[in-house]
Amino acid sequence: MKFRRVTVFGGSGFLGRYVVERLADRDVVVQVAVRDPEGAKHLKTLGQVSQVTPIACDVKDEKALRRAIAGSDAVINLVGVLNERKKQSFRALHVDAAQAIAFAASEAGSKAMVHVSAIGASKSALSEYSQSKAAGEAAVHEAFPAATILRPSVIFGQEDGFFNLFGGMARVLPALPLFGGGKTRFQPVYVADVADALVNALYDDAARGQTYELGGPEVQSFAELMELLLREIRRKRFLVPVPFFVGDIQATFLGLLPNPLVTRDAMKSLREDNVVTEGARTLADLDVQATAMRAILPTYVHRYRKGGRVGRASIS
Repeated sequence: MKFRRVTVFGGSGFLGRYVVERLADRDVVVQVAVRDPEGAKHLKTLGQVSQVTPIACDVKDEKALRRAIAGSDAVINLVGVLNERKKQSFRALHVDAAQAIAFAASEAGSKAMVHVSAIGASKSALSEYSQSKAAGEAAVHEAFPAATILRPSVIFGQEDGFFNLFGGMARVLPALPLFGGGKTRFQPVYVADVADALVNALYDDAARGQTYELGGPEVQSFAELMELLLREIRRKRFLVPVPFFVGDIQATFLGLLPNPLVTRDAMKSLREDNVVTEGARTLADLDVQATAMRAILPTYVHRYRKGGRVGRASIS
């Protein structure tokens, strides 16, 4: 299937830049629907002149959604948040907005839709985040039955909010917390692999209506991931086990900050593993070979070493 124009919602985020670039490489005209077009102007350089266009769109405005999708052959939804805010609740963005986008895509006669959810999405999940992701998937399929669902694990890459967060903490703090003892398992997936999988799914007729779980080649506990990070940035830091109930108390207060390190809902998420389910469709089913963390981490976490990229090899 060939696409002339694709609308990407939430394309100015971490994953969005990689998706937009790959679409541009396929000679697709890309409309990036965002709240702040000025803040997304950097995306225009990923394509030829006028190939990539950021447009203002409030996902709560049905008319704006229809305008954003009009004339597009396919729709991609990357809208999501890790932490709730007053006007950005899990329900509003993961369910209501996803449903509205899917309905508008169906109404406009779009040929395909890809919706990005998250591993662990389940109506029986402990966290509201994962519950809302599951509800969003159901809402999307109801409005656009042929939509493809992608569920990535923690996504890593140069601009990620995971290794960069803890690398920054390790640069200034003597210790890093291991909530629940750091036993929660993750399967981090490289952002470029997720973008490749998404675009491949968009063009694959066999992917219509299917769900894929995207994880990297390694499953590691949170503690193991912190140990890997510390080795890469050549720093010695204490890894302090913090019981979940203590983390819950800390999260109650930290959650009051504008950009909290952890919230009570995130603590619930940490009580469940974040890995690909046995028997699930994966990256391999979308012709993508998973990239190892060790091949990518050194290319960007060196900034947290003492002295930066060319910092001395000794451990500090």
